[in-house]
Amino acid sequence: MNNFQINRVTAKAIAPTSTKLAVPAGELVRTDYLQSGCCLPLVIRPATTGVELIDWAGHNREFLEERLLQDGGVLFRDFDLAAAEQFEQLIETVSGKLLDYSYRSTPRTLVSGRIYTSTEYPAHQSIPLHNEHAYSRSWPMKLWFFSMQVADDGGETPIADSRKIYWRIPSEIRECFERRGLMYVRNYGTGLDLSWQDVFQTTSRAAVEDYCRRKKIEFEWIGKDQLRTRQRCQVSAQHPQTGEMVWFNQAHLFHVSRLPVETRDYLLSTFAEEDLPRNVYFADGSAIEPEMVNEISKVYEEQSVVFSWCAGDVLLIDNMLTAHGRNPFRGKRRVVVGMSQEIGQS
Repeated sequence: MNNFQINRVTAKAIAPTSTKLAVPAGELVRTDYLQSGCCLPLVIRPATTGVELIDWAGHNREFLEERLLQDGGVLFRDFDLAAAEQFEQLIETVSGKLLDYSYRSTPRTLVSGRIYTSTEYPAHQSIPLHNEHAYSRSWPMKLWFFSMQVADDGGETPIADSRKIYWRIPSEIRECFERRGLMYVRNYGTGLDLSWQDVFQTTSRAAVEDYCRRKKIEFEWIGKDQLRTRQRCQVSAQHPQTGEMVWFNQAHLFHVSRLPVETRDYLLSTFAEEDLPRNVYFADGSAIEPEMVNEISKVYEEQSVVFSWCAGDVLLIDNMLTAHGRNPFRGKRRVVVGMSQEIGQS
């Protein structure tokens, strides 16, 4: 596995050229890590009052990009950011135009512009670590999270280094998956999971078919209003900038064996396997052994980095280098999300 040398960068080296703030340039921000011996995420805090995050970040895009590629995630803490509109402006300043949340796999609500709620699963449920849209052939490179309201208990967003996950998965499993590839099968219109109208954000069958053809998704209309899709996708990927290999799929989320026992038993007693709302196979359609999926899930859990949100926190992650999830919580929690810089495979 590659080793990463983490070099502490002083605030002076990254100070913006702007003269708006009447303080020495070298005292604008300070950097650190949350946990000793763990370089994910890098934490950036203001070193003095009056530092505007949008202004500072706009003058330090190159530094942020370098540290994001090195550390995988950057946590902005103690800055005065309060509204979703400011959050959207920050994203556009640093990483450009935001993306629509298309070809969905989880329920979300549009908040403002192209800012969405984080996945709206019940509070008592956890969301396993994963890379956004790794079940498809195109995905956002940058993911932004804004903590607007902190839960009374729990609700953390665990993160993990996808480079480490790649190398820590048992070699025989990694090589088997890479050799055989993956195929995701989804059924819409069964009354369970998301409808095709929600997933594709349209009520037009023609628009769905056009999207599927462009994205190399096989589709089949079943009955009056049901749709089945199949898509063969990557198991791992090489980061386009660092050249490093990352584990990049959602087999451990889609595989039927990962459902709660009661839910799995109900679905398998009600539906034929091919009609399940979602499942994943090897690319040739053969079954993936649950034991292999369990081993992969264990690696994710072992690599998990957990920190508590503070109100106003903003987390930026490289979606290929860093996986994310959600812990169960009590009370009200509000984390909104923005995505940018689409990339994908032809």
